[in-house]
Amino acid sequence: MQVPVSPDAGFSAALASAGRPLAGMWVCSGSPLIAELCAGSGLDWLLIDAEHSPNGLESLLAQLQAVHGYPVLPVLRPPVLDPVLIKQYLDLGAQTLLIPMVDTAELAELAVRSAHYPPRGIRGVGSALARASRWNRVDGYLERAGEGISVIVQIESRDAVANIDKIVAVPGLAGIFLGPSDLAASMGVIGQQDHPDVIAAVEHCIAVAVAHGVPAGVNAFAEPLARRYLTAGASFVLVGADVALLARGSEALAQRYTAQPDEGTGPRAGY
Repeated sequence: MQVPVSPDAGFSAALASAGRPLAGMWVCSGSPLIAELCAGSGLDWLLIDAEHSPNGLESLLAQLQAVHGYPVLPVLRPPVLDPVLIKQYLDLGAQTLLIPMVDTAELAELAVRSAHYPPRGIRGVGSALARASRWNRVDGYLERAGEGISVIVQIESRDAVANIDKIVAVPGLAGIFLGPSDLAASMGVIGQQDHPDVIAAVEHCIAVAVAHGVPAGVNAFAEPLARRYLTAGASFVLVGADVALLARGSEALAQRYTAQPDEGTGPRAGY
């Protein structure tokens, strides 16, 4: 007997029902094992990244399978706004996409249209071949697919900030996401995500989004900045990354066990 299958509610539904901001982390290792480990952490969402990480379709599929069943929302970021890649990610079963480098309302509209079937959009139809529909085991998938799909666009340049009013007015957006690292570079202060001008630009975009009823998220590893942006109205944040946690944790271990003893002290007994 065929097993009944239904898609998850999606990121927009989770934001609407949470009653608090959603906290997440990056998964950049390309490892299904690490993705599953992070999925059980208690965080609300995971950003599985393919823009700056060694991820292709096969590894993304494996990570979606690894985190499925855990109480966490996977969000996939393609390397570029490409309707073909978006189609492939959705067919893999991704329901929430974070699209990088969206500088204009026209690009935001393309992102939304790429995620939906005609007549609303331009997504190609291949549901019988796709995990998204569980190979046509999801009843009415073609008619209902758009209900659980969320498109978030990334604001990470001076141009995007200048166009923020028009971007957040695009119908069908599930949210915007501020990327302070690229924004700082675009503003001529590369590496200074805490520069006053960068913070002001992020807070301006959050305020505009909130005024339009559009959820705003932000990347903020430094807790004081994360708290500040949450106070400013951000409704979802990324506060860490798998590779960063492993790097800093392994460095701390090395410091504890390989550091040279203080000058003037002899070897410890039994060492």
